[in-house]
Amino acid sequence: VQLQASGGGLVQPGGSLRLSCAASGNIYSIRTMGWYRQAPGSQRELVATNTIISGGRTNYADSVKGRFTISRDNAKNTVYLQMNSLKPEDTAVYYCNAGGLYYPDLRQFASWGQGTQVTVSS
Repeated sequence: VQLQASGGGLVQPGGSLRLSCAASGNIYSIRTMGWYRQAPGSQRELVATNTIISGGRTNYADSVKGRFTISRDNAKNTVYLQMNSLKPEDTAVYYCNAGGLYYPDLRQFASWGQGTQVTVSS
């Protein structure tokens, strides 16, 4: 399964960006989709995830709660990250992630996108 992320760029503090990540391939179902980020010199960290199992659940890092919103279009196998009120500390490479089942053999997969740069600076 391949993930293609887009939507990064340069934005001023307080601005907004919307990231998109589309999954393609032999997909039976995608259970979890999410976003992670990695700043220079830091480890990759969770930003937000959404899972459709166990009744559905969304999880956000404390640092982005109230500012970022994750959403999914299951018909398009696409996950979005709406980022508002951006801060310089949000600067990082953002990676999308998806986990689910292959078609037709229902093996599990876990895939990462290539990353998209988000820079928040005046």
